[in-house]
Amino acid sequence: MSDRPIKLLIDGDCPLCRREAAVIRRLDRGRGRIDLVNIADPAFDPGALGLTTEAVNARMHAVLPGGQVVTGMEAFRRVYSALGRGWLLAPTGWPILRPIFDRLYTCFARNRHRLTGRSRCADGRCAPRSAVE
Repeated sequence: MSDRPIKLLIDGDCPLCRREAAVIRRLDRGRGRIDLVNIADPAFDPGALGLTTEAVNARMHAVLPGGQVVTGMEAFRRVYSALGRGWLLAPTGWPILRPIFDRLYTCFARNRHRLTGRSRCADGRCAPRSAVE
């Protein structure tokens, strides 16, 4: 295992993402295996990682210690594996189940703004419905 952390790109404005980030912090227990990066922070520059705002808002991204970017369920599988909890998501990577879980995640990611009460986005940033209506 690398001494460098996996960078997990989290939407800090998303209630579900914040909860997931809290779980990841708790599982990491200060070991520094996962570096959570808030893509909603105005200072965040996706271009520095070779990504676009649209891409990081469309699905989960993790930057592995060697610089490789993985997305979707694979990002979660890598993060949980680095935390010693890979067994939790192992079935999502099994050959027969992997395409099913990957599609389910893609469907969720496509609808997460609506599901979390943020139906409209502008300039790659999303706001709660009440703030834009």
